[in-house]
Amino acid sequence: MAYSDFVRQLGDLRLPFTERGSNRVEVPYVVPIGRFRGTPITLGFEVPGDFPNSPPGGPHMKPRLLPLNPGAAGHPGRVAESPFGPDWEYWSRPYEGWAESDHSVRSYMAHVRRLFATQ
Repeated sequence: MAYSDFVRQLGDLRLPFTERGSNRVEVPYVVPIGRFRGTPITLGFEVPGDFPNSPPGGPHMKPRLLPLNPGAAGHPGRVAESPFGPDWEYWSRPYEGWAESDHSVRSYMAHVRRLFATQ
């Protein structure tokens, strides 16, 4: 139910998406804010089995926007290869406020927006 709830909520938000299998989904996105504003990208999410209790980890994206830095000591410096493919990167940016949120895709997408505001 977790994955199906996530994609249902994407649909409720009228966000187009492509299912990738293995609880992965991708969403076309135009960065709305920050230094990458206006850049069309694709976001990828690995939906955890206990969603909505836990959010997806940091987003996956293509094209790569930041240099890879998998050895960074922590967030928000860590940028790594992504299992979505060679043109993708993974931003290690967990949603620290998830416990206080309404546990929705809308809330998670607001978190993603905030990530771009601070990059």
